[in-house]
Amino acid sequence: MSIRGLKKKQPKTFKVKIITVDAEMDFSCEMKWKGKDLFDLVCRALGLRETWFFGLQYTIKGMCTWLKMDKKVLDQEIPKEDPISFHFLAKFYPEKVEEELLQEITQHLFFLQVKKQILDEEIYCSPEATVLLASYAVQAKYGDYDPNFHEPGFLAHDELLPKRVLRQYQLTAEMWEEKITAWYAEHRGIARDEAEMNYLKIAQDLEMYGVNYFPIAQNKNHTDLLLGVDAKGIHIYSINNRFSPNKSFEWSAIRNISYSEKELTIKPLDKKAEVFKFFSSQLKVNKLILQLCIGNHDLFMRRRKVDSIEIQQMKAQAREEKARKKMENQRLAREKQLREEAERAKEELERRLFQLEDEARQANEALLRSQEAAELLAEKAQIAEEEAKLLAQNAAEAEQERQRLEITALKTKEEKRLMEQKMREAELIAVKLVKESDRRAKEAEHLKQDLHEAREAERKAKQKLLDITRINCPHMAKYPQYSPTDTRDANFDKGSIKLDLKDIDLKRLSFEIERERLDYLEKSRKFEDRLKELKSEIHALKLEEKQSGLYS
Repeated sequence: MSIRGLKKKQPKTFKVKIITVDAEMDFSCEMKWKGKDLFDLVCRALGLRETWFFGLQYTIKGMCTWLKMDKKVLDQEIPKEDPISFHFLAKFYPEKVEEELLQEITQHLFFLQVKKQILDEEIYCSPEATVLLASYAVQAKYGDYDPNFHEPGFLAHDELLPKRVLRQYQLTAEMWEEKITAWYAEHRGIARDEAEMNYLKIAQDLEMYGVNYFPIAQNKNHTDLLLGVDAKGIHIYSINNRFSPNKSFEWSAIRNISYSEKELTIKPLDKKAEVFKFFSSQLKVNKLILQLCIGNHDLFMRRRKVDSIEIQQMKAQAREEKARKKMENQRLAREKQLREEAERAKEELERRLFQLEDEARQANEALLRSQEAAELLAEKAQIAEEEAKLLAQNAAEAEQERQRLEITALKTKEEKRLMEQKMREAELIAVKLVKESDRRAKEAEHLKQDLHEAREAERKAKQKLLDITRINCPHMAKYPQYSPTDTRDANFDKGSIKLDLKDIDLKRLSFEIERERLDYLEKSRKFEDRLKELKSEIHALKLEEKQSGLYS
């Protein structure tokens, strides 16, 4: 047979995308496959044996419905898309999760779906219960609480509480995390499957757990009731209360359920009881309600019968698996305990080693400090010795300086005494000079007076002589060639001699006065110079005396 012939015989396929709560899978399906063929393929891929709880759900025209197992996939009213998307979800819920959920994968899928329904507020849960459930979810995800590893903020990216609860209480994310962590720390030693089972055991007691709600009416015009289908029976609720049913029909009390177009009839097992009729919005809704009722009723009846061989084998395997896991968990717990003890012992040894190393380091540092202190003391001793030598040298120099200063002080005292003596002599000389100056001034005053009198007498004599000459010699005017002086010299020789002598005396007297004045000025200048020298010497002696006082 040729390769081309083989290719022609290959069946046609279409693509399907299966979406679970935490993953997505792609499959190629044959055109002739029924819903059960695709469902079995998915269950084999997941390793799921408890298939009766699950189904493939899809949405068409805004309504969620389940894929029928006995009809071809492509013959059903499914979305026209490529690939065709189906959600693999739990269609029916167990009455007691601990007894009915045997496989770990079944338990895990229920845990994820119920957790999502609680977070999406499809199942109402009180705030206290949501915190407890969140702590079990954290235990299942992270394992045992370790404060060294699970630091504050490690739950920041996890969605653990419904938004309704977060809005109801004005608490920060840190406060919620603290509350969840307080419960989480108490779950130490619980394995992942055990934590998930504890989560489901709490959730199955919630009023809305496992209930599918449908709007119905008791007549054709009003939709004022809700019909709920769960594992225990059918319940009728008011439109505003999904917690407490107004009326319930247990599966054991229902004889028949049928529908005709939009009307659905529930016939109780007791023939005397009233038949309950109601209307739904669409025929498809009645079909879906009937489908859920048949499935839940079958499971309800099967739980109350003897288990089949397959179920017995699965329960035995589950018990063995639980026993094995229990032993494994115990062994792991012992190993963990031993490891923790070994780690604590190791930490203690490391702490002790660190302490010893620290003590050794401190001892070495103390030794180094002692050596440094000894070297410093030796250096200080050497410095002190040098300072002592220097002080002794300074003391000797100070003693020499003191002796020199004493000698200088003695010399200074002697010079001061001599200077004082000179000052006294200078004062005496100054007094004498002042007296001499006064005397000379008086003499000069007398001489000036005498000179003034002499000059006055000379003037008078000259005037008198001129008058006499004019009276006695009037004829001289006739002889101009003779001067009066000549005449005077001729006729009055005796008077001229007297006048000349008197002039000479006056000149001599003036010359002597001038000479005395110059001598006086010269002596005054020398005396002033001497006084300046004495002042300079006295000032220098005072400075030396002050310096000597500072030195002493």
